[in-house]
Amino acid sequence: MKNSSLKWLFRRTEIYILGVLIVLSIVLAIANPKFLTLENIFDLLRNNSFLGILALGELVVLISGGIDVSFTAIATVSQYIMGVIISKYFIDNILVAFLIPIPIGIALGAINAILINYTKVHPVIITISNLNVFYGLLIFITGGKWIYKFPPSFRSFARLKLITLVNERGIEYGLSIFTGFWILIAIVTWLILKYLPIGRKIYAVGGNMEAARRAGFNIFKVQLFVYCYIGALSGIASFVQAQLAQIIQPNAIVGRELDVLAAAILGGASVFGGSGTVIGTVLGVLLIGVIKNGLILMKIPAYWHQVVIGLIIAVAAGVTAYQRKLRRKKGLV
Repeated sequence: MKNSSLKWLFRRTEIYILGVLIVLSIVLAIANPKFLTLENIFDLLRNNSFLGILALGELVVLISGGIDVSFTAIATVSQYIMGVIISKYFIDNILVAFLIPIPIGIALGAINAILINYTKVHPVIITISNLNVFYGLLIFITGGKWIYKFPPSFRSFARLKLITLVNERGIEYGLSIFTGFWILIAIVTWLILKYLPIGRKIYAVGGNMEAARRAGFNIFKVQLFVYCYIGALSGIASFVQAQLAQIIQPNAIVGRELDVLAAAILGGASVFGGSGTVIGTVLGVLLIGVIKNGLILMKIPAYWHQVVIGLIIAVAAGVTAYQRKLRRKKGLV
């Protein structure tokens, strides 16, 4: 019984990611003692909350057997509309600012789902097309102008902390409210996938769409849910990114698709669908964050960061494909 439990444990992708994360953190801490300080850890979590929220949305899409690369454009459009509304009408209400981008993201996600279902074109083609359509229309209409005049509540909210501490220099630091957003969304996503009927349907459709259709599952409803879900999370992530930057730039988010995909795939989400976990995705995000932090500490030029991320995607996708092949041989898939 004990041996079988250990075998099951070591088959989990999350265990290997956690191991790599621990080893890498120790190496970086030796190279720079400040790396493992509580202040730096809180900063790392805060700075990767935007990436983490988007990766959870991408996880749900990948499990369903789909893929979405338009989420950065959805986040950009949602964020810009929010910025225009709160700055033009000077809406000094943080809850209103938070809620504005969410329905916009859901609407744009629904467009993806409808096109994928009715055209039967592969999701990667549809979402790449919509990435360009959404982003291109935004730049055409706005001229790419930056937004930086925000109401006081919008600026002050960025400083909120769930836990506040003081360092030896007398400067306050702590666990950011945005890290709290990420944790809460991770819990909600886990509950959806683990306990709700839609969660079981997402895994079933991703595992074998034709079998799920024959079993009576409404494929369109599942696709609509997953693409609207990543749309909603794109809206929330856009709010977080605007808070972190305190400026809205139309070109600040588009181009970060690789980081999100790398985190989800590295965390064990299969590009073939049917597998993936919330904890794996969270660990994937943390590993990407630590790797980037390490590259900065080693003073490696920024253009090499994307090379490393691309290699991570290739290796992680190859490993999940190999694991899937082994499970098929054993009759587990």
